[in-house]
Amino acid sequence: MKRTAPTRPLRAMTIAGIMSGTSADGIDVALVRIRPAREGGTAELPRPHLLSHTAVPYPRAAREVVLRAMNGRDVSVAELSQLHWRLGQLYADAVSAALEQHPARLDLIGCHGQTLYHQTAPERFLGAPVRCTWQAGEPSVLAARFGVPVVSDFRPADLAADGEGAPLVPLLDYAMFHDAHHARVLQNLGGIGNLTVIPARAQPQGVIAFDTGPGNMVIDALMTTCFRRRYDAGGAVAARGRVLEPVLRRALAHPFFRAKPPKSAGREQFGREFSAQFLEDCRATGGSGADAVATATALTAASIGIAAQRFVQPLVSGKPVDWILSGGGAKNATLLHMIREALPPGARVMTSDANGLPSEAKEAVAFALLAYCTWHGIPGNLPSATGADRAVVLGRISYA
Repeated sequence: MKRTAPTRPLRAMTIAGIMSGTSADGIDVALVRIRPAREGGTAELPRPHLLSHTAVPYPRAAREVVLRAMNGRDVSVAELSQLHWRLGQLYADAVSAALEQHPARLDLIGCHGQTLYHQTAPERFLGAPVRCTWQAGEPSVLAARFGVPVVSDFRPADLAADGEGAPLVPLLDYAMFHDAHHARVLQNLGGIGNLTVIPARAQPQGVIAFDTGPGNMVIDALMTTCFRRRYDAGGAVAARGRVLEPVLRRALAHPFFRAKPPKSAGREQFGREFSAQFLEDCRATGGSGADAVATATALTAASIGIAAQRFVQPLVSGKPVDWILSGGGAKNATLLHMIREALPPGARVMTSDANGLPSEAKEAVAFALLAYCTWHGIPGNLPSATGADRAVVLGRISYA
């Protein structure tokens, strides 16, 4: 990767990467050691080494406020400001927990923050079209607690360069998984599903990535409404339900699934309103709560199948393809079975755990790598993935 504004020499660093996704279930902290690769060509992009991964659930009250803020329901400006700072404290507590489990001397922290709003289609506001994104969690709290610089706000620079501001994990996907002989698809199953296509022998500019639609988001919403549980552990509820095909067909008619990449999604498309209508459709069809969860699980799998047929196969046709799954959904056995059924024949499906990277740690590792790039003036976005008109250095740096 070509560097811009190389004001700091490349050096080895121990970095805490922090991620809290659209499911709003908690905070993942990855302690990562990154050593510089040799200069020149793509080898300048290093391969991170994971030291430890710690998952810390949000306190129940905090999660409820985060979800209310995402849905824009009765949240005052004062509460939004307080939430922004409280999240900074919760992130700091999570890093402290990670350091208790694996003592290390940090050089840098990379914090994605909690996405509260992500709008990539321009909407008129105060007389002009506006695109915007907002990730909450005050980085100065982290910098003060640990005495090291914090890189945050990764998405706005790509958005300002006419990109989608997402996905940003493809940089890690390329660093960890590009291969001379096999085409690989990295499918993340967080709140939103997203994939990265890395053709065999691809250079970074040949990587394509986009959101596929809901990952766990609709499943989790239905589990909360119907069973008062945060998620479907192992896919047990979906396994005892039946897929309501008429509901599935109506849901798949959503224009997002046919839109061409680059594209990104969030709660704006598949959040509270979508989930409520989805459940209403299931009940109108005579379905139970388990049937609704099974149908939502099938929706995630079918959306990945659509992406594979329409957008992935033309890039890798005739070549062996490895589908490597990560994120919380990779623990859902029913979802994995449905994904295998939805993919083209011959696809080899595995998890990132089997490839040396714990599935739930992956995004936190990605933001450790992106923080390393920002600190050294290396662009962190892949324009072929985000649709930006140029590669840019991402993020802002808060100093202790």
